[in-house]
Amino acid sequence: MKTKKLLANISLDLDDQWSYMKVHGDDGWDKFPSYLDVFLPLILDVLDQLELKITFFIVGQDAAIEKNHQVLQSIADRGHEIGNHSFHHESWLKTYSKEKIEEEIERAEEAILTATGKRTNMFRGPGFSWSNDLLEVLQKRNYIFDASILPTYISPLMRQYYFWNSKLSKAEKESRKELFGSFKEGFYPLKPYRWNFENGNTLLEIPVTTMPLFKIPFHQSYLLYISNISMGLMRIYLLFSIFMCKMTKTSPSYLLHPLDLIGKDHVPSLAFFPGMNIKSERKLKIFEITIKMLKKHFEFVPMAKYAKSLSPDLKKISIKA
Repeated sequence: MKTKKLLANISLDLDDQWSYMKVHGDDGWDKFPSYLDVFLPLILDVLDQLELKITFFIVGQDAAIEKNHQVLQSIADRGHEIGNHSFHHESWLKTYSKEKIEEEIERAEEAILTATGKRTNMFRGPGFSWSNDLLEVLQKRNYIFDASILPTYISPLMRQYYFWNSKLSKAEKESRKELFGSFKEGFYPLKPYRWNFENGNTLLEIPVTTMPLFKIPFHQSYLLYISNISMGLMRIYLLFSIFMCKMTKTSPSYLLHPLDLIGKDHVPSLAFFPGMNIKSERKLKIFEITIKMLKKHFEFVPMAKYAKSLSPDLKKISIKA
C-alpha cells in the first residue's frame, strides 16, 4: 500500500515592482510602476502546466489601480485563491495603531473585491509583519487564518543584509527596524496553531515553513541563492528539508515571490535585487524542478482547503489584548 502523502500548500506574495523600489529607497516608486501584466500571464500558464492551484496574496494598492483589474481578475478566473497582503505593503505594519490596521485591512479588502470579484478572508503581512492588534482585527473580521509568521532565528541577519543592499536613510531604516521579525520568531511553532484571545475566540495561524529543528528558510528565494552556487547543492538542501518535514510530519507551507520566477531580463529596473542576475527562463526551470521534487512527497492544495483539513484541536497560543 502507498503511504498517504501529507497535505501541503503553496502561496505567492504578489509584491509589485513599485513595492521593491519602495523598500529599496528608489525614487519613482510612488508612480506605481508594475510588472503584473507581464508576470501574471507567465506564472498562471506555468501553474497550469504543473497542475497547481495556489493562493495569491494581493496588495490592495495594486487592486485599486483600474488598469490592473483585468490581469488580477485572471487569477480568480484560473481557479486560484486570493488573499489580502495589506493595502500599502509597508513592512512596519506592526507599528500601526489598531484603528489604522483595521483601515488598512478593510481598504485592501474593498479594492481586491472590486478588482477580482472575490472578498478576501486570508492574510499575510508584508515583510512578515504582525502584531496582537493585527490578529485581533483579523479575528473580528472573520478571517480564516493569518499566515504572517516566519519561524526562524535568522530574521536579524536577513534584515541586516537587506539594509546593506538598500539606499534607505537612517530614518527609513529605523522605521523598518523590525522587518522580517526578531530572533524570538524562531521560537514559534512550525506547524499550524491557533491564537487564543481573552474573549475565548481563536484565529488559525499557518506559518511559512522553515526547516524543522534548524528553522532556516527553504522557500524558493533561498533555493535560488543556493542554485547560484551549485544546482546539486540546491537539490541536496531541498531534499534534506523534505526529509526533515516528513520525519516531523510537518506539512510545508511553501512561499513564492514574483522575483523567484522572473529576472532582470523582464524587469531591468530591479537588477539590484538578489538573484536578479538569473534569467527568467532558468528561474522557471528551477521552479519546475523544485515543484516536481516536492510533489513526489506532498499533495498540494490551496491554503483555504488546507486550513479546512486541520483539526480544531490544534495547539493554542494565548495573546493579550
